[in-house]
Amino acid sequence: MKPDKILGERKIIEIIQNHLTHMPKMPIPFGDDVSAYDLGNHKLAVLKTDMLVARTDVPKTMSLWQAARKAVIMNISDFAAKGVKPLALMVSLGLPRGLSEEDIQEIAEGLDAGAREYDAYILGGDTAEASDVIINVSVFGIAKKADVILRSGAEPGDIVAVTGPFGKTAAGLKILSENLKASRNIRQLLIQSVLMPHARLREGLALSKTKAVTAAIDSSDGLAWSLHEIGKASNTGFLINKLPTARETQTFAKLNKLDPVELTLYGGEEYELVLTMKPMLWSKAREATAKIGATLLPIGKVTAEKHALLRVGGKTCAIEPRGYEHFKPDTI
Repeated sequence: MKPDKILGERKIIEIIQNHLTHMPKMPIPFGDDVSAYDLGNHKLAVLKTDMLVARTDVPKTMSLWQAARKAVIMNISDFAAKGVKPLALMVSLGLPRGLSEEDIQEIAEGLDAGAREYDAYILGGDTAEASDVIINVSVFGIAKKADVILRSGAEPGDIVAVTGPFGKTAAGLKILSENLKASRNIRQLLIQSVLMPHARLREGLALSKTKAVTAAIDSSDGLAWSLHEIGKASNTGFLINKLPTARETQTFAKLNKLDPVELTLYGGEEYELVLTMKPMLWSKAREATAKIGATLLPIGKVTAEKHALLRVGGKTCAIEPRGYEHFKPDTI
């Protein structure tokens, strides 16, 4: 039967969740970055699974090693947003016929490199034949229930902050897919941001200890969508008055006559953390990130009005709830 409209990833997830039996007293509700099982004694088993598919998730020039590593980073980034340390990973591989021994070795080494980069281990998994390279990673960790940061705790007056600038990956993807212009140094940096992403695990763990963070999310679907997801879970809105655009993105946008605001808000694949924080603990949070040589950039505040606004240069406009969505590539 032909559908009347194309279902996006989020609608598909909603339909599936509506047909699942909810586990009583779920510690983390459907829709957050991770899931959890209550182990008792105020501890949670924290779980996450995410899938990388070559056709949709692997850009031009990305090697199998880099793709396998990215599959791990995607998952660990969600643990970072919750302030939870990953301990062990399981991996399922769907592989097409014809891959060489060197190809398989490259995938294995990329998986191991990603896990060991964050002091975790791959314990096993499964393989099957598929029409494309598919890498599904599942992550396990243990955390104190009170230490896990959800999306739902933001309150009006909280400071909104991010762990780094935005727009580099959006620019890098445009260079790879459209061969847009950039100087040699900036081109290399922007492309590298796509091929070698990093999860902000150190930042997430350090900030969790400060008790300053009221809500957090991984920004892989874009800054705009991340803000709307926290707002939906927390029943709040946002006023962003300092857009965290990377200098390289500004330069790239000017050279190619692109809108840096669009690249910053709606690009995705950054793997930065978007956080809301108690104002009275802001200094403590900033000190904690500075101590590990990391960045924490204030970009606005949480509001009681349930919409997200951008106010820059005396102008105010709505931040649209859009970003990358599987099955609907026109939403980028």
